[in-house]
Amino acid sequence: MTTHVAVQPGFADLIDLWAPVRQLGTGFEFCEGPIWHPQEQHLLFSDMPGDVRRRWDKNGVREVRRPANKCNGMTYDAALNLIVCEHVTSSLVRERPDGRHEVIASHVEGMELNSPNDVVVKSDGAIYFSDPWYGRMPVFGVERPRQLGFQGVYRIPPEGGAPQLLVDRYLFDQPNGLCFCPTEDRLFVNDTVQHNIRVFDIKPDGRLGSGRIFASGIVGTEPGVPDGMKCDAQGNIWVTGPGGVWVYSIKGELIGKLRVPELVGNLTWGGPDWRTLFLTASHSLYAVETKVGPRIEPYMKAGHASAGRSSHDRAAPERAAADVTPAATISASGVKKAAAGYRLNPSRCALIIQDMQNDVVMEGGAFASSGSPEHCRQQNAIANGSRLAQAARARGIPVIHVWFIVEAGAPGVTMNAPLFEGLADAKALVRGTWGAAPVPGLEAQNGDHVVEKQRMSAWEGTRLETVLKALGRDIVIVTGAWTNMSIEHTARTGADKGYFMLVPEDACSTMNAEWHTASVNYALQNVCVVTDVDAVIAATEARP
Repeated sequence: MTTHVAVQPGFADLIDLWAPVRQLGTGFEFCEGPIWHPQEQHLLFSDMPGDVRRRWDKNGVREVRRPANKCNGMTYDAALNLIVCEHVTSSLVRERPDGRHEVIASHVEGMELNSPNDVVVKSDGAIYFSDPWYGRMPVFGVERPRQLGFQGVYRIPPEGGAPQLLVDRYLFDQPNGLCFCPTEDRLFVNDTVQHNIRVFDIKPDGRLGSGRIFASGIVGTEPGVPDGMKCDAQGNIWVTGPGGVWVYSIKGELIGKLRVPELVGNLTWGGPDWRTLFLTASHSLYAVETKVGPRIEPYMKAGHASAGRSSHDRAAPERAAADVTPAATISASGVKKAAAGYRLNPSRCALIIQDMQNDVVMEGGAFASSGSPEHCRQQNAIANGSRLAQAARARGIPVIHVWFIVEAGAPGVTMNAPLFEGLADAKALVRGTWGAAPVPGLEAQNGDHVVEKQRMSAWEGTRLETVLKALGRDIVIVTGAWTNMSIEHTARTGADKGYFMLVPEDACSTMNAEWHTASVNYALQNVCVVTDVDAVIAATEARP
């Protein structure tokens, strides 16, 4: 049994520290490029020195292509075409299910690429790949001179075309593994020779901004270097390294090490629930079960609706109040949500709009520097919340605005936590000021209710429960800011009080996408139904 290493306690939330690493096959020369087919439920992986591609499924391992042009990294696009990095041809190719092959990229500046190594596909269809020169070395490729004098990272636009060089041509020694963060606004690229990972902001046109070092010093006494790399649903980066796989938080902090018996070349998640991490090691294929799933990539949506969902995630509170199918779906941002199609009785529902005030989510507000305005825009939370409120009023569902209001000088607000101290220091949410006013589009309308608070939870020290009981409502839909604070606290307390809680996550926001996704996918899954605005509107519509 393998003992994994928790550098920080949070690593145990990602994987059981005693989770066995199972050997699924062995006797290979050097394994790479694992990729899981979401419909056919099998794994493809390459053996570069052996020049063969293999497949693993419940029946074991078998060959599917020989020769295989010493292929390395592989992935699927949204149509489940296989995208392959070929060392022999120095090309990136697309293999269609009907057997057709086409070259996506082979030259840049009139010269052959070195040897495409790893590849990822963005939700808009753009393809990003790395181009070290390992495929021009003996064993892993075909020994031959290089035509390019640098090793780059490239993008193929969604409509196709020539490769676009994305980085300074001399930035990398050997760019290798690459992956997007859950929100696809950052690209991570590691360098096998420099033993580091760089992160780049992705511009609106798909090109990369200036990069920065995300993690360095990925080196040790055991075999292993930065090679394959993947991002999980929480934004943690899993990269091959000495002794197995090293895991970094979204902040670049090393949080744990996955111990594997052989040098690991690459990794990918798969299995029916996307909780099996497959590892291609030197001579063997391994698998280990994890508690977290992958960042949801476009090809994964072509598979089961339960992708990224653990077996114990259920919409249990909702089933007592409505007919809901115990299934889940994954948004493009990696958020786990209850499957659409459930029904809600409008006469039992109430909608809460919480803390959507200028100081909280608007530019120029007291907390603008936290990143809250930007994430609110990314979520389109104001427009989504307004749309839901309009639909609620039309269906006779009461709308309750919960505002954090303090008097000048914050008298009566206890300074027992940094949140409240920061509130006082920023002179935020003072009654009668612009900062305390609701954001444009979410003002209280005739017939709405207003509840004031001075805590994170909408329940603490307020008349919220009095209003709900007077209205006879026991299904509470919670929207607003901030997801991992006020929304989470309100959902937890509501569940404790016996209410059925729903959170349309696209009408909520916080300081950044990582905090939002972590709160929604983990803390909130156990106390409420995580859903979206469209599903709630559909669930409350009158049926003939």
